[in-house]
Amino acid sequence: MSGRALLSIRGRNPDVLTCIANLSNDEVFTPPELASRMLDTLAEAWAARNGGANIWADSSVRFLDPCTKSGVFLREITSRLTRGLADEIPDLQDRVDHILTKQVFGIAITRLTSLLARRSVYCSKHANGKHSIAKSLETDDGNIWFERLEHTWSDGRCEYCGASQTTLDRGGDLETHAYAFIHTDDVKTLVGELFGGDVQFDVIIGNPPYQLASDGGTRDIPIYQHFVEQAKKLYPRFLVMVIPSRWMAAGLGLSDFRTEMLCDQRIRKLVDYPDSSDLFPGVKLMGGACYFLWDRENPGLCETTLVRAGQEVDTAERRLDEFDILVRDSRALGILRKVREQQEPSIIDVLSADKEFGLTSNFADYEEDPFESAIPLYAYQRGQRIVGWVARDKITKSGDLIDTWKVLIPAAGFESQILPTLVLSSIRRAPNPSACTQTYLFLSTSSEAEADSMES
Repeated sequence: MSGRALLSIRGRNPDVLTCIANLSNDEVFTPPELASRMLDTLAEAWAARNGGANIWADSSVRFLDPCTKSGVFLREITSRLTRGLADEIPDLQDRVDHILTKQVFGIAITRLTSLLARRSVYCSKHANGKHSIAKSLETDDGNIWFERLEHTWSDGRCEYCGASQTTLDRGGDLETHAYAFIHTDDVKTLVGELFGGDVQFDVIIGNPPYQLASDGGTRDIPIYQHFVEQAKKLYPRFLVMVIPSRWMAAGLGLSDFRTEMLCDQRIRKLVDYPDSSDLFPGVKLMGGACYFLWDRENPGLCETTLVRAGQEVDTAERRLDEFDILVRDSRALGILRKVREQQEPSIIDVLSADKEFGLTSNFADYEEDPFESAIPLYAYQRGQRIVGWVARDKITKSGDLIDTWKVLIPAAGFESQILPTLVLSSIRRAPNPSACTQTYLFLSTSSEAEADSMES
């Protein structure tokens, strides 16, 4: 088979990277179409900042995928550079060797993905093997590095990613999910050791792992934010990543990351998909997914685009930090601004804290029937909303709120492709006195009439 045929990556039908199954909802393979879309966004930004120049015709630009899985980003970059550099480096083999030794780099997340990525990029799992399209790489890994790492445990959790020791300290035969890129205090030194002390990447692009199961799977710890933070420390000219959208308003331990993202004016483009299956067919990520472009040299307004069912329903240039969460649909901003202009007290002032009465969602020390001096307890057990009965002295926190009227608010829904999106399921009013578990937040008032108004 000729070298030219080997490089005809687009000519295969079907594309093998559209046929492989995801490792899990935590480690989702990037569809080639999404990778191309993100690379198109990068190319447009590069041209806008460089007088219309074609990034794929620049032999000096270096690319890094710090969370390589299938190798799709590196493969697509290699394919575009192979076409774009044809005039500058006419000989095909010389051109391929230059691209794969000087321009395209990756850090795999597991042993399996390192083999997949090398097969995608070098057409061989051995970068220096006889079937590799690169003829100048000296090592078996080439420029797609992987080495098994262990977590750094402290008090039962990893100091770097927060993983649970009981869940992931599993011995030498199983994958640790200790990703090199985020398990270091000095990512610049790490990258220098892997690819050369003077290496500076112009573009970092990728689809990081999203979360780690922890504590028996009851609490999943997001980790994608660490990849974004580490990538920024390398100070590339452009950073493009696809991540879950939950950071925009929620997420365990994401408050600081959300603030940093909203205040970072170098995020110049954000494309948001409330239904993640529009990006990742067959994959449901609660809250959807998004990709963004970070432009080091050009801070300014961010162009936000909201996509539903493949259609762009809203596009606007705006600041992201107007509120402490990201309002995903810019058409709602006018309503919010009008409300704020009234300078009225916020409903937040009468909203409870999480676990206001100190009772977790799985609290079960209650009676099914009322008894003397008992108060009703609103809870969620075995998939059903229930009202039990509990002694007043079982409530050890916020006792002053027991003797109030309450409007109980269940968990908010997540945006989806279906419109109108369900925000809240049915709310209910609780009498004075009463209490509830962590299942509910609640609005409280001393007046039954005000409770009726809140409920309406």
